[in-house]
Amino acid sequence: MNVIDVARPWLIWGYDFSSQGSTVISTGATEIDRAVPAGVFRWLHLNLADQRTFAWLSQSSDLPDAARDMLRSQDLHARALVLEGALAGVLPDFERDLDATAFTQTGALRFVLTDRLMITARLHPVCAADIIQRRIEAGVVPRDGPAALDLLISSLAQVGSDLVEKLIVTVQDAEDALVNEDRSPNVRALVMVRRRAVMLHRHLYGVRGVLGRLEDEDDVPEAFQATLARLIQRVRALDGDVGVLQSNLRELREELDVQTANRVNQNLYLLSVLSALLLPATFVTGFFGMNTGGMLWFADRGGTLKATVVIAAVAIAVFFVLRKRGFFRI
Repeated sequence: MNVIDVARPWLIWGYDFSSQGSTVISTGATEIDRAVPAGVFRWLHLNLADQRTFAWLSQSSDLPDAARDMLRSQDLHARALVLEGALAGVLPDFERDLDATAFTQTGALRFVLTDRLMITARLHPVCAADIIQRRIEAGVVPRDGPAALDLLISSLAQVGSDLVEKLIVTVQDAEDALVNEDRSPNVRALVMVRRRAVMLHRHLYGVRGVLGRLEDEDDVPEAFQATLARLIQRVRALDGDVGVLQSNLRELREELDVQTANRVNQNLYLLSVLSALLLPATFVTGFFGMNTGGMLWFADRGGTLKATVVIAAVAIAVFFVLRKRGFFRI
């Protein structure tokens, strides 16, 4: 790739795409040509945490005002706009740490797409932007708006697909533990899976909503219709995988709840049996423990043995009575 030696600390990365391939726009100088050269499609990824980004956006007269306002907004709700031939939207994404993906934190990826320019922006690092850059560095060259939109949404779908695979592995590990019965499933991990599956479903629902609104807009160029329809199908299929995952998780949790209830019932049953067998003994020892005159076997040297025999006899009698009534599953 050729490199244009310009620098903006607010520019995370940028590329110019043409029939010759990709040209990297470096992040190290002062200004960038606002006019996209003929035969070039440009992609800029901006850092909304840098105030210079807002200054550059304010000077970008080629962008509709509503599109600039959406890029500068702090709103995280998914939405879509069609403005003067430009597509704009806020797409849900997952934020990441510096060294790892943090799927527990919700973020947003904003975009404005014209016939020759794609601008994406984020406040905190998000997962989809990294996937987009890796695919571009691997040789993907989106030379027009539909191809850029396809790369954007497919990268978001890849984030969801990677998360679904991780969640499926966790659920399968719990299922193996349940089948083998030699170890207990990680209940905390299953709680994490449920939370992340709900979050992922909401993210995919938001992406589907944005694409659906764009598809229904009459002002969307005809060239985008086939791309939007294909992307909606892909996101819907991924959301279906999440639904299957949630269904499997519910069945697994139900089985775990049944096993937990059975263990509790067995423990309660054992305690009930012990209580029933020891209740007569408790009564006999309590009776002989009374400090009253004329106590049976008080002066008998074999009184303790006789009392023990009485206790055992009463316990055995209670056992057979309860067994005859069906209280013992033996």
